[in-house]
Amino acid sequence: MTATAAGRTAVPDLIARDVFGAMGIFHGPVTVDGRAAEVWPRRVGVVPPLAVGRQSRPADQELAAGAGSTAVVCQVVAGLGGVGKTQLAAHLAERLWAGGQLELLVWITATSRTSVLSGYSLVAEEVIGADDADPGRAAVRLLSWLATTDRRWLVVLDDVTDPGGLTGLWPPDTPRGRTVITTRRRDAALLAGRKLVDVGVFTPDQAVAYLTRLLGDRPSRLDQADRLAADLGHLPLALAQAAAYMRDQDLSCAAYRDRLTRRPLARLRPEVLPDQQHLPVARAWSLSVQAADASSGGLATLALQLAAYLDPNGIPTALFTTPSALGFYRERLGLEVDADLVHDTLSVLYRLSLAETTPDAVDGTSALRVHALIQRTTWENLPAEEAHRLVIAAADAMTDLWPAAERNPVTSRLGHRLRANTTALISAAGPLLWRTRDGGNAAHPVLFRAGTSLGEVGLVAAARDLYQELHSAAVGQLDPGHPDILRLRHHLACWQGEAGDPAGAAGALSQVLADRLRILGPDHPDTLDTRHNLALWRRQAGDPAGAAAEFERLLADRLRITGPDHPSTLSIRHNLALWRGQTGDPAGAAAEFERLLADRLRVLGPDHPDTLSARHNIAYWRGQAGDVAGAVAAFDLLLADRLRLLGPDHPDTLITRHNVALWQGEAGDPVGAAANFGLLLADYRRVLGPDHPETLMTRGNIAGLQGRNGDPAGAAAAFDQLLADYLRVLGPDHPDTRRTRDARAHWQREAGR
Repeated sequence: MTATAAGRTAVPDLIARDVFGAMGIFHGPVTVDGRAAEVWPRRVGVVPPLAVGRQSRPADQELAAGAGSTAVVCQVVAGLGGVGKTQLAAHLAERLWAGGQLELLVWITATSRTSVLSGYSLVAEEVIGADDADPGRAAVRLLSWLATTDRRWLVVLDDVTDPGGLTGLWPPDTPRGRTVITTRRRDAALLAGRKLVDVGVFTPDQAVAYLTRLLGDRPSRLDQADRLAADLGHLPLALAQAAAYMRDQDLSCAAYRDRLTRRPLARLRPEVLPDQQHLPVARAWSLSVQAADASSGGLATLALQLAAYLDPNGIPTALFTTPSALGFYRERLGLEVDADLVHDTLSVLYRLSLAETTPDAVDGTSALRVHALIQRTTWENLPAEEAHRLVIAAADAMTDLWPAAERNPVTSRLGHRLRANTTALISAAGPLLWRTRDGGNAAHPVLFRAGTSLGEVGLVAAARDLYQELHSAAVGQLDPGHPDILRLRHHLACWQGEAGDPAGAAGALSQVLADRLRILGPDHPDTLDTRHNLALWRRQAGDPAGAAAEFERLLADRLRITGPDHPSTLSIRHNLALWRGQTGDPAGAAAEFERLLADRLRVLGPDHPDTLSARHNIAYWRGQAGDVAGAVAAFDLLLADRLRLLGPDHPDTLITRHNVALWQGEAGDPVGAAANFGLLLADYRRVLGPDHPETLMTRGNIAGLQGRNGDPAGAAAAFDQLLADYLRVLGPDHPDTRRTRDARAHWQREAGR
């Protein structure tokens, strides 16, 4: 050995030999000048033990892809608290260590800058002999050594909570070293130049497999394991604690689910947390929420509260900036909140892994996803009155956002999301939707909007079923004569008719009318609306004469109460004109619609939807009266105006295209009509979906034209497939199902079957 200038002995990087002395042979490690000699490979810090039942995940492979690579030297394992980020890093560290791929393994719990400095100081002292009193200087010496050493090393900084705390403390990028960060944060400064490994929850299969590993010694415990996994949002932390609780209490998954519906999540935890976990699920995100509130002035908690009862799979981000939502924030915070601040707050929730913002590739809108257990822990401890105010605020915000008509891909997709969120809201907080903000009893408007939305997009049976559920719920919340009970019965009857039971609809509306006459009187608008719909469904149920007589009486009352130019008066005239056509007088119907068109042009203007509807009916009944060429020409003109006013994907535009093709076939061009119907079918499927009544009707027209064009066997096969879909969507008794069955039989006979 050589002496240093200070008279101390220089110690090489590696002492892996026996040291001889006066007393015999000593086997290392030994000390030299009072300092331990290094023995390689080395570990500094405690790597958490791998969890019982741990299983491989895709993120394991993503992390392992960096092993031995010069391209990936720093990986940031980010995700929601409880998804298993620390376990992923620990598994990687142990695998590399066991495989002899590391000479130095460093594990530091990095919850603050102080903890990182302390960890670096310990490593510096143990590895390079830096015993500086100043942790900062020790950290600099360690980082310098890591940058220049030939030894293979891995540094894991676990649970980084403040990316700014790592300024100047990032391990160096070298071909011989790797760094893994685990964090709930996704800040741009944290990820710049580093590889993000985004960790999510278990897949459903992984979650069930995990429960099977922990509980499978008693198979009976696995009853409803898949449902429990879904209830817990497939979150690894929640599944681990639930499994430990079930083992401690000798419960099955089904029994745990039952308790989950009756007890707070905080009470369903084992006395000793498994796998050296530090926090129960109910508190797993508290620090992240506090950090988000500190960055947003308290708005983060309010945004999470607004999301707490909604669909965890996607809440339209526009909901958080509706007038009702902004009013909710102002009321709670006592200060002005604008859309920019809300946008920035949602970004904070994303950066802290409390939520995800998912862009929509179809229409450019986005949705916020919040884990179901974060939602549950948000609302579980709210006082009853505060929970009620929150539920009403969320329902008000959805009502603000709901489009008046879902007639293009953007509004249709938004309506779909809002219906899913209403379903979640009803499931989580249903009774609160039957109390007004001031404590009265009434149904929230969002309930009616959700039911009508289903019907308007063609899901008529689903609309009927939802109104039936709402009526059943209302019976326990409202008095029998409450106006909302009557409204629900009215809507239920109408969608019962749309779903294929016109006689049942007429019977139910007769009962509603009797109650509205008794409670509201004969001239109330709701009473008049019920009379109108009762006449419509009587006509559909096979009593056109009785319906026409009722429309005549209703027209006289409307003229007396609301005057000749009221939209409801004009609507009754519209239905009377339809009645004339449907009872065998198409020319009379066309003439009535001509007179109605003149009044609608005067009252509503040329571009109003009701005016265009009158033009549509004039064209149709002209064709029925024998003027096929006139019908084609009128529909061509109408199509041009609807394209100009509504665009190509509006359902009214598509219906007009339907009639253009229909009358093209009637005019002697079935081949051209079939081609146009084929193009229309593709657009119907894209805009309205494969099961919408208009889509199914178009398939029927194509099948009929196929038969008329000389292929009866092909037509019979097409109607056979169409009948199966009608049976599935509308049931065996719907008029469209019966017509399709008759058409199939006709073309089967034509094909010789």
